[in-house]
Amino acid sequence: MKLLLLFHRLPYPPNKGEKIRYFHFLKGLADRHEIRVGCFAEPPDSAVDVGAVGQLCADLHVSWSSTIARRTAYLRGMMTGAPLSMAAFDSTSLQAWVDRTMQQTPVDCVLACSAAMGRFVLKAATRPRRFVMDFVDMDSDKWAQYASTAGWPVTAIYRRESRLTLGVERAVAAAADASLLVSATEVEDFLRLVPEAKGKVHAVENGVDADYYDPGRDYPTPFGPRDTAPIVFVGTMDYLPNVDAVGWFARDVMPLIRAERPDATFHIVGARPSREVLGLRSLPGVSVTGAVPDVRPYVAWSSASVAPLRIARGIQNKVLEAMAMAKPVIVTPAALAGIDARPDIDVLLASTQADLARQVLRVLRDSSNRELGRAARRFVLDHFLWKTKLQRLESLLSP
Repeated sequence: MKLLLLFHRLPYPPNKGEKIRYFHFLKGLADRHEIRVGCFAEPPDSAVDVGAVGQLCADLHVSWSSTIARRTAYLRGMMTGAPLSMAAFDSTSLQAWVDRTMQQTPVDCVLACSAAMGRFVLKAATRPRRFVMDFVDMDSDKWAQYASTAGWPVTAIYRRESRLTLGVERAVAAAADASLLVSATEVEDFLRLVPEAKGKVHAVENGVDADYYDPGRDYPTPFGPRDTAPIVFVGTMDYLPNVDAVGWFARDVMPLIRAERPDATFHIVGARPSREVLGLRSLPGVSVTGAVPDVRPYVAWSSASVAPLRIARGIQNKVLEAMAMAKPVIVTPAALAGIDARPDIDVLLASTQADLARQVLRVLRDSSNRELGRAARRFVLDHFLWKTKLQRLESLLSP
């Protein structure tokens, strides 16, 4: 097929959330189809990153963003009644490229990833043969969750964003031949708010590169000799749900763990730590790494991986990747949503700070929990390989 793919992030390197999904979609489809890509990029994206994407497609248009451009877009969004998060993804040059590509090329299907990119298809001068919208997860509900935890006046901004984003999601879903979300749970939530899309909404889950996340590799230890019971959290550390999760764990859970295991340490691993996250370094046993070249050694040498998320949407890649590394993973219900792993068999589930501490201590004191890690990897191999997910995707892209 001749496919046009639209991404709101440059799909390389595959080192966070949606970029992982986008990269594997692009790479998997490029093996069998002729691909054209339009996307946004921003520092620290580099010419090397752009070149890596360009090697996978027949044509590539990149619209570069900047801090000044985003701030201007936010002001424009406030004045025009547009969602602020989507106003940052307006581009006349990208729209012109989309129009030109669809007029000059017999595109079989357009795959737009994120509602912001779906708007380019709605505005296009030419209707594609087939239009598939990948929402990934439901952004409008994410903003509603943010509003429930924020104080005034931020909560009002988040409520506005939730309401306006839902309007765009509804309009794009109406125009699309098929809409994708990352899990069956997300599909149910979407149809609850957009019931008119019933019959056109499908789950296409994320996968894991199990060869890359291979526990059998020889990883150098990133920990010092005093880190005899390291616990890790991996994620982008300016993302609000991650910031909330590590703050809760560091302040409220780690003291409970260290009361029994004073040698336990908590390592927050990920790029762009916010000021709040950096402040956690003052707590006993807590470290913040910032960006690291490879997160796998931290997971491989940890005693446990934790995902204490209280705000979450979609499927958590961090959970699947740690499971693929055959590590005991302790998760909250929010972090496990969309992953049908079995509590106490594939993962350990905890709802409260006391439960989290209890499950971590269980892992630290019981070496037999290695079987939990082995079961976790088997679960990923059986249910979450990219090959299977891409077959499902291709079937939905076919006109």
